[in-house]
Amino acid sequence: MSNRTVAAVSTPLAVGGIGVVRISGDDAVNIAAKVFKSVSGRDISEMKGYTACFGRVFDSSGEFDEAVLTVFRAPKSYTGEDVAEISCHGGVYLVKRLLRAVLDNGAYPAGAGEFTKRAFLNGKISLTQAEAVGDMLKVQSDYAARAALSLHDGVLFKEISEVKNKLVEISGHLCAWVDYPDEEIEEISLDEISDTLYMAKDRLSKLIGSFDSGKMMREGVDTAIVGRPNAGKSTLMNLMAGAQRSIVTQIEGTTRDVVEEVVRLGDLILNVADTAGLRETDDVVEKIGVELARKKMEQSQLVLAVFDSSDTLNDFEYSLIDELKDRTAVAIINKIDLEQKIDVDYLKQHFKYVVQISANSKDSLEALTETITEAMGFNFADPNAAMLANERQKKCADTALTACSQAIECLESGFTLDAVTVCITDAIECLGELTGESAAESVIDEVFSKFCVGK
Repeated sequence: MSNRTVAAVSTPLAVGGIGVVRISGDDAVNIAAKVFKSVSGRDISEMKGYTACFGRVFDSSGEFDEAVLTVFRAPKSYTGEDVAEISCHGGVYLVKRLLRAVLDNGAYPAGAGEFTKRAFLNGKISLTQAEAVGDMLKVQSDYAARAALSLHDGVLFKEISEVKNKLVEISGHLCAWVDYPDEEIEEISLDEISDTLYMAKDRLSKLIGSFDSGKMMREGVDTAIVGRPNAGKSTLMNLMAGAQRSIVTQIEGTTRDVVEEVVRLGDLILNVADTAGLRETDDVVEKIGVELARKKMEQSQLVLAVFDSSDTLNDFEYSLIDELKDRTAVAIINKIDLEQKIDVDYLKQHFKYVVQISANSKDSLEALTETITEAMGFNFADPNAAMLANERQKKCADTALTACSQAIECLESGFTLDAVTVCITDAIECLGELTGESAAESVIDEVFSKFCVGK
């Protein structure tokens, strides 16, 4: 890691109440003193950590704003280095001018995620905790916020470390016993090795098994609204979005393209696609829309199949019901305020999850939310539990699980303990890469490249 002092704007570059320029490195406070002057004449270089000072900021053209300087001293700072944060008024011009003054006085521009990267490299946080910082910037629900906070608190790091440490203990004992046969080292029992490997396999399997549901809760569920024309798909989309996102008319085939919107239902984030009505048509444009609808349905993780309560099921709907028999789907019986003609019992026989609503009424939203939550199994999800947060972590866990399974196979097939040890070592290396303790520089760079500058 470069020991040069870096700086960046750490608040959104837009009009706001305040704008913050963060400076981190050995020379952070000295650079701050070159652009900030206390109104009381206080010596900035003598400021202790966790103290603040009111004053004005200036550059070569003179003073240009009032500001507050906050100092954090190493190692008790976010990055583990000396940090100075200057808060000025949140006008874009003022913030940019302040950053330029800081850079002109010796700081270098910070790279993407460089402050958090320095925190990781200085041992303030693990790599999984650093990734949680990135997740916090993107959360869209209470569940995602709590999950990111738990990850940042180290719940995943603790879980992985416990598994890794048990494997290290077994590996160390095996290596010592094999390498120093003349020493009086107690031979480890095969049952103890087996118990440890099965423990590691079980805990890693649970983490990997919960990955998809956790990811959907954080990032959203790809959802397709399907059904025949005029069943109320667009009205349903507007109900969930809380505003008009799809055009609604009495004319069949109004929706011809895929209309997409991110909506929140309670703790659920749905990446919803309102699609064209499914039917045979000679209209070239509508036919393309129907093809897109079917493609979107095939790609979705959740299907909301909308049926018109005031009409009987037609051949296309029977075909749709058959297509969805092995999918995660919710049958939404719409227009219950009208005279009912649909065969509700038939739908209940073919869908595990059925809800009856009027998409024109906001009162239907609660029942809809409860049914979708139950269908996705999210009512049992614990945001405070250890969970894998991204594909990088899952890949490491997958590889470690494979290595543990291979170690078990070697042990139970009568292979020498050398072969078992090699597999255990592979698992340990993968888990170390997951937490960042043995991650390659290229992996670390890739993680922080996804962060914004200033964090």
